[in-house]
Amino acid sequence: MAGWALGQTGLKTTTRKGLAALILAANMPDIDVFFGNAPWDPLAIHRGFTHGLVGGVLVMPPILAGLLWLLDRWQLRRGVTFKSGLPMRFGWLVLLSYLGAATHPLLDLLTTYSVQLFSPFSSRWYHSDGLFIIDVWVWLLLAVAIGVSKRREQHGKEWRRFPQVAIAVLLAYIGVNLAITQRAYASVRDWAGGRPAEAVFASPPPLTFWRRELVWRETDCYRRSDYDPLGGGFGPVSICRPTFMDYAPVRDAIRRDPRLQKFLKWSVLPQAEVVRDRCAVRVAIGDARYGEGRRSRLARESVLSTGAPGCPPSLDNRQASS
Repeated sequence: MAGWALGQTGLKTTTRKGLAALILAANMPDIDVFFGNAPWDPLAIHRGFTHGLVGGVLVMPPILAGLLWLLDRWQLRRGVTFKSGLPMRFGWLVLLSYLGAATHPLLDLLTTYSVQLFSPFSSRWYHSDGLFIIDVWVWLLLAVAIGVSKRREQHGKEWRRFPQVAIAVLLAYIGVNLAITQRAYASVRDWAGGRPAEAVFASPPPLTFWRRELVWRETDCYRRSDYDPLGGGFGPVSICRPTFMDYAPVRDAIRRDPRLQKFLKWSVLPQAEVVRDRCAVRVAIGDARYGEGRRSRLARESVLSTGAPGCPPSLDNRQASS
């Protein structure tokens, strides 16, 4: 919708296939979901290379523009006539591809899910915690803007202004949310004083965008709190819950299970939980951004055999839940 809304501001009239360039470019970085088994790590992790400044913003847009230009040439050779009557301007096609592509990592950067902005040169994850992963207010704003603009365009009325205003409102909304997040970060630092408060994440809830659910690392454990500028500010702080990542069964499970190794390439705040019975040791690793240990929404679990008498010598990790 970001690419479509930009097109409705009038940018789609700059060249034939301009709207296609904006929409396809805005979605193009998610092509990495098809490379989950790639041998090169950045391609095997969603929001890696194709979401970075090199792959997603610099390399891929000219490729998309070239493919759209080739499609246009092929259509012309087949005698296709274009209702828009617009000429093909390749320079504008490249520019719109760059613009559309830039919206994707920038919007993803605003969530706690994070982006590897400098992949493949760095595996560091960047985040600014300004929006929920699926912000209904952003979706609603862009959907209404596009719908109103298209309807006015179909009736021969002025159709560019509404999306232009909507994008201005969107930028203001993002700015307000980023300011709230900075205040939430500052509240954690003020509370911590001399304690280490590292890797602070401030996740907005789905609807109450002004609130923040806070989690941060303090040496080898995680603390939680919340921040509400409209209802009391910084809330009570939880006890510091250990990560358990240095626990021997956890290290053993990571060494044996490639799925856990891949998960840890993405996880910024890994937290483990171990459950034992006579025959098995179940090791679950989640990310503290999304819940505690095995209760984390994205947790991965591995099952190891204890080797006790009468127990199978090994257990199939495919039996584990994830």
